[in-house]
Amino acid sequence: MDEVAAAIADPVRREILLMLRDEPLSAGQVAGRFAISRPAVSRHLRVLREAGLVRDAADGRRRVYTLITAPLDELAGWLGRLTRPSGWQHRLDALETEVYRTRRERHTAAARQPSQKETA
Repeated sequence: MDEVAAAIADPVRREILLMLRDEPLSAGQVAGRFAISRPAVSRHLRVLREAGLVRDAADGRRRVYTLITAPLDELAGWLGRLTRPSGWQHRLDALETEVYRTRRERHTAAARQPSQKETA
């Protein structure tokens, strides 16, 4: 998970992953979309490949890169645990629900009771 997190920490690498989301691209196609040198893009692609986020295949003289999302699952699970409400939050939500239910029941019960003018 640490290697994946380190790989996606760089904005250029995150942009490359977004580019590969829609279709496999050659290294040249990826490099053509950035204002950085081709060797710099190659280094970014190598980091993504080593983290298991992309796979490359030879297509003649070109290297074609494909996105692999499976390594992101563990990181996504950890982030989900981080952003999920804590145990206290669940308890406070339940308390809030109970308070609203009790208020609604009291209001309904009061509306059902005849007023004093009607009984006199």
